[in-house]
Amino acid sequence: MPDFTIVIGSRQWSSWSMRPWLALRQTGAAFDEIVLLHRTPAGKAEAVALGPTGLVPLLIDRRASEPLKVWDSLAICEYLAESFPEAGLWPADRAARAVARSVSAEMHSGFRPLRMALSMDLFAHLPGIGLDDPGVAADIARIDAIFRDSRAQYGQEGPYLFGKRTIADAMFAPVVSRFRTYEPKLSGPAAEYVATMLDDDGFKAWEDAARREL
Repeated sequence: MPDFTIVIGSRQWSSWSMRPWLALRQTGAAFDEIVLLHRTPAGKAEAVALGPTGLVPLLIDRRASEPLKVWDSLAICEYLAESFPEAGLWPADRAARAVARSVSAEMHSGFRPLRMALSMDLFAHLPGIGLDDPGVAADIARIDAIFRDSRAQYGQEGPYLFGKRTIADAMFAPVVSRFRTYEPKLSGPAAEYVATMLDDDGFKAWEDAARREL
């Protein structure tokens, strides 16, 4: 049995599950998965039995004598960054790391209008739906600025937000999916970053697995 198990919801819709799954994949560690139909009573009951919150995602680390359970997307990502420093889940540069943590936390706690109006559905195509809401428009503008400014300030070493792939990219991956679904107008640098993430091997692996769940 692998050292790690990650408990996730249906890949088509579970944005919170996608984030730590991408980070875990980046570590290169072997892991298995438990995929729950978290929108069903049976899936909810199984989630309650597995973890303290009854929510997904949940990471189980079996390397110690007593398995450790870590919940919440950002907490799991931080735990993985500490456990696998060689994976570079945060930028090496102190200033870039501070900004990467800041925008990741902003994604974790903010953008409620966008979350409510533009739900994640990997395989939907709904151009223009929900974009006329002022709160959604403000959220899109802020995310566009995050993409643009992060790339301009810290993206010299590669095509991701902070050059190399980090937790920040994992945190914004579900938003990238939403932007493909709803097609808001983006600045050139933001649109280029969206294209980079849609072509990312981790993102594609998540999508391929989602298709197999259908």
